[in-house]
Amino acid sequence: MECIELAKQLHGLQTVESVMKKLSIARSTAIKYVHFLNKKGFVQKSGGGKQKRFYRISPLHIKRIGNPGLYETINRNSRIKLSEYYEHRIIAKKVTVEMAIARAIATGEFRTILASLSLFNKVRNWAELYSYAKQWDCRNKIGALYDLARVNIKVRAMDTKTRRALLRAKDNSRYIIMNMKSNDFKNIEKRWNVYLPFNAADMRRLRE
Repeated sequence: MECIELAKQLHGLQTVESVMKKLSIARSTAIKYVHFLNKKGFVQKSGGGKQKRFYRISPLHIKRIGNPGLYETINRNSRIKLSEYYEHRIIAKKVTVEMAIARAIATGEFRTILASLSLFNKVRNWAELYSYAKQWDCRNKIGALYDLARVNIKVRAMDTKTRRALLRAKDNSRYIIMNMKSNDFKNIEKRWNVYLPFNAADMRRLRE
């Protein structure tokens, strides 16, 4: 089958299973076709890991304009992968790890915030992280999530100046995710005056 004709038939968001069904082919053949289209530049991939892999297929060669967005930045740096149902790209400004941590909290999405905890091991500029935390009104939340990450996974050491500044701050809301509280990390919640949405079982997922 010609490459462009195949891309036309599969135009849109696909999985291996949907390719199998659409073309009435075996799984191994579907994987081969997707790999072939990807090699020719007709596919954008998202998801993966323990999440279902999605393939956005177009009969036109896909040019990726701009810098990686929030979800791609997290996926590049976290064991927990996020499915991107649409592509989020940033023009002119790069999403740094420091920005991604603050923006992940602002989403209010359970899995996005959980996945972002791994980014604390990639932080290079704590002053920049503090600046974004102040901008997004999540200074206490970032402090609490950092301490949560520190007792469960490997993270980079936060400098004393930034930690003290975070501790002095007061967020407008105590909830990271509305109406969700931890059953297992009460000491961290008390220290930072916030409610953590994660329990010990969630942290095990982060370590897997």
